[in-house]
Amino acid sequence: MNPAFQSLASACPYAWPVTGDWRVADTALLVIDMQRDFLDPDGYFAALGENASELREAVGPAAKVLALARRLGMRVIHTREGHRPDLADLNDTKRARALAMGAPIGGPGPLGRLLVRGEPGWDSIAEMAPVDDEIVIDKCGNGAFHATDLDQVLRANGIRNLWLVGVTTDVCVSSTMREANDRGYDVLLISDACCAATSALHAATLAGIEREGGVFGAHISSSALLEAVR
Repeated sequence: MNPAFQSLASACPYAWPVTGDWRVADTALLVIDMQRDFLDPDGYFAALGENASELREAVGPAAKVLALARRLGMRVIHTREGHRPDLADLNDTKRARALAMGAPIGGPGPLGRLLVRGEPGWDSIAEMAPVDDEIVIDKCGNGAFHATDLDQVLRANGIRNLWLVGVTTDVCVSSTMREANDRGYDVLLISDACCAATSALHAATLAGIEREGGVFGAHISSSALLEAVR
């Protein structure tokens, strides 16, 4: 089964996708960094001095979008940010910034070493954990295309369109959206299924997407998406 759907007229700033109808087989859901290190009060994000509870506002809507994608049979791909245990993939700039914020990457934390692969904090939260054959992309940067095989995976599976949910809107989600746009994918960010450290940062990211007729793609609320796609 490969059902086709009409373009989503309620997306902003254009009816998505811009080329018209879309199909389940050519569209994938990217779940960006829904990990304990970002969403747990004992994780890396909290160690930076941020309020992780703010990010949890995205969990409910994101879980609904994930359930929809699974029901439709869409390809679901999860990303996790984290570094090798030996930190060989951690550049000096990122290392110094985290250290200056009092959250040294690889340092000890309640959920194990901060932002390190294989530690409890690196795991996906239970509500958004991968199942069955869902693909997981492990990354060491903000954008999911940087130093990963994500583009190869998408093209090998015939994917042209992307839905994005996850955290944070202004950093890893936005970085991934821009990278995908530059590679020719039409990206739809599910606005309330993403969250930033502050509502102002979240709103500014959405406003930036709307510039120039949708310079990086489009966005839509989870309720509008679920209403349009049944």
